[in-house]
Amino acid sequence: MKPMRVLDVSQLEPCEPMERILAALPDLHSGEYLHVLHRMEPYPLYSILTQDGFVWLTQLGDKVPVEIYIWRSTDAEAEAKVRALDDG
Repeated sequence: MKPMRVLDVSQLEPCEPMERILAALPDLHSGEYLHVLHRMEPYPLYSILTQDGFVWLTQLGDKVPVEIYIWRSTDAEAEAKVRALDDG
């Protein structure tokens, strides 16, 4: 099992990016995180993530404007993997 699942929503029209992101989250297993490629920062998503027990890291992307890493707030293994990416 790979720790990262990539979801490219950068070419989708609103509201489909949020729908796809929210649909992918329940399938995350322990140690996994979702790497979202987006064309803009989805501010309305963040409160939903917090409410549903997820945390995220948002940064400027290389191939798309915004990259978002999302993992369960209780998943220390996934968080360590994301933080290692952010440090490197």
